[in-house]
Amino acid sequence: MAAFATNVMDAGGPALDDAATLLGWSLGEPAAFWGAYATFAGTRWHELPTEIVLRDGPMPATRWFPGGTLSYAEHALAHASVRPDDVAVVGRSQTRPRDSLTWRELADAVARCRAGLVRLGVRRGDRVVAYAPNISETLVAMLATASLGAIWSSCPPEFGEQAVIDRWSQIEPRVVLAVDGYRYGDRELDRRAAVSAIVSALPSVEHVVALRYLLPGGDDGWAELLGEAARPSFEPVSFDHPLWILFSSGTTGLPKAIVHGHGGMTLEHHKVLAFHHDLRAGERFCWFSTTGWMMWNYLVSGLLVGATVVLFDGDPASPDLLALWTLAADEGLDVLGLSAPFVMACRKAGLSPGADADLTRLREVGVTGAPLPADGSRWIVEAVGGHVRPSSLSGGTDVCTAFVGPMPSEPVRAGVITSRLLGCDVQAVDENGQPCATGDTGELVVTAPMPSMPVGFWGDDDGSRMRAAYFERFPGVWCHGDWVTFDAAGGCVITGRSDATLNRGGVRLGTSDFYAVVEALPEIADSVVVHLEDAEGGPGRLILLVVCSPGAELSDSLLAEIRGTLRERHSPRHVPDEIHAVPGLPRTMSGKKLEIPIKRLLLGHDPSEVAARDSLDDPEAFDHLRKWAADRSSAKP
Repeated sequence: MAAFATNVMDAGGPALDDAATLLGWSLGEPAAFWGAYATFAGTRWHELPTEIVLRDGPMPATRWFPGGTLSYAEHALAHASVRPDDVAVVGRSQTRPRDSLTWRELADAVARCRAGLVRLGVRRGDRVVAYAPNISETLVAMLATASLGAIWSSCPPEFGEQAVIDRWSQIEPRVVLAVDGYRYGDRELDRRAAVSAIVSALPSVEHVVALRYLLPGGDDGWAELLGEAARPSFEPVSFDHPLWILFSSGTTGLPKAIVHGHGGMTLEHHKVLAFHHDLRAGERFCWFSTTGWMMWNYLVSGLLVGATVVLFDGDPASPDLLALWTLAADEGLDVLGLSAPFVMACRKAGLSPGADADLTRLREVGVTGAPLPADGSRWIVEAVGGHVRPSSLSGGTDVCTAFVGPMPSEPVRAGVITSRLLGCDVQAVDENGQPCATGDTGELVVTAPMPSMPVGFWGDDDGSRMRAAYFERFPGVWCHGDWVTFDAAGGCVITGRSDATLNRGGVRLGTSDFYAVVEALPEIADSVVVHLEDAEGGPGRLILLVVCSPGAELSDSLLAEIRGTLRERHSPRHVPDEIHAVPGLPRTMSGKKLEIPIKRLLLGHDPSEVAARDSLDDPEAFDHLRKWAADRSSAKP
């Protein structure tokens, strides 16, 4: 960041003497900031953009770098020409032994895969999809697809058939890459029948490339695909040409098919990794993710800055919760990314990873997926190491990045996300779209365009669905659907989804406030809270569902402790009207709680319309909730 600021000043730009000034300039002058950043990052243009960096207009009509052409894949492989023998990718898997690729080997594999896709007839704009885990072949196939100007999408093999069909039927893929199965902890899961069912439901599919992964005697179409040598080649495409399609969680209705462009991802991911994680060439970077979560795309973009990306496929709690910490030690990670629920599970289990593994090289633990409570930040410093920086961030699949997160030059405060990210003009506004006072909670909005905002939704030719999703409530302003509170230092706290609002007597309550208290109790393993409004204007019903820890039960004394602690730590308004124990609470595959779907179940909505069962991490827990909600409804007088 300091080098960039100096670069801007040397080119005649404003004096950027500290992080606050740099941030303010990036928010107030987005075209100047991103134009300077594109130069600083060494963007490899095939055709130079016009002099206009940003063709302005009310969002979403803005266009970045018109006339410019480039390739994400070319940027991801740029270090192959300068560090060919350094390691670019490491694969750690519970299904097969460790593997790795040097930059030279990665570039060669991508070139061979590209040539194989061309033999299958893949051209610019075609969709190539993978039913595959977080392994090197998936990364190679994504880069090869991008190098052709074709469009990538992926689902992890733990997704059920219908969840995959719901996604890929929208985008009509031409080629499917699919594994035969995988191992999760000590369980082997054969997915050949699921692959057959998925392909049968997709008439657009012309070729299935079988990737031998679990079964030693299975088909090996991957080896055939990469069978012919080829030279690296990159199809230049426009800045907003589709790179990949990510899908919303699909907890209500069909998942949204969100299209991201080559240029937006190249610049945004380079910026956030280089500046906000301070990630450097040769450092080692791992973020636990499946291929169905945007954090996989975030992880593999570590290649843009020359980092070695460490891929992990398997159960992060097998053989125990130290698995990822042991991986960090074994691979000498500099930056490790986790989900907030995983961090809190480690804390609750009383782990001390810094005492059990050599984590002296680890300098940052990134955390996302849910708000990280203050106790989680403290636990990282106390149990992982005082030299390790907790870096909480929040964003979304919609932009495939974070809006708010770490600022390496600024101090970390427990329970607070440090700063807006450069170029992300995030604000808190009230129900009328007016800026909130410092310390007041409001809707998280983005008031200036970002390069990584979606190109559009697939099949939404007139843009109406995308406008309805983000720009309808406050015209010309991106409304994200989170509650956020900014403090005087520019830090913020995310307190849950605004569309899952708990509103008791006109007072809005953040769901994260409940979880920080309830899940800190050793007897509680998980929880979710919802509010059922009263149609006649009464206070409604605040309902808390809890999963008890092994050996614990929801006794009268535990009920009293939950109520008393919520009252003491927050307010009487936070005391639930009902508390029920359930055997499990399903989440999305990225670890998000199902607050809205559970609320809709309790309101009597059709379960098939409430959530896509196969897209959840624990479908059986959803089945139990569905029955429980029906029984509760029928038992009411």
